[in-house]
Amino acid sequence: MELNLPPRVTARAFARLAEIAEMTGEKKALRVAVEGGGCSGFQYDIKLDEAAADDLVIEGGGQSVLVDQVSLPFLANAVIDFSEELIGARFVIENPNVASACGCGTSFSI
Repeated sequence: MELNLPPRVTARAFARLAEIAEMTGEKKALRVAVEGGGCSGFQYDIKLDEAAADDLVIEGGGQSVLVDQVSLPFLANAVIDFSEELIGARFVIENPNVASACGCGTSFSI
């Protein structure tokens, strides 16, 4: 039986957050949320934000990633990473809870 652990954030994701803070001159946390919608039922909402009182705060390299309490069960055991490919650079979620995902990579079903 696999334990439901909070999401893990890679060093590469924290490093990209540090780069963004340096470029903008403003340090904000990365919020990763799961919302209803998208072509597969759920979708990720990833944005820079301020922490709320009940957020899970994951810290590393002087940066923070936030997950709200509603999204937390959907992101159990997930890995939050940053990917740079020929098609572009973006934060990505490797989520073992996903049963299927659409081609866009942001919409999924459980």
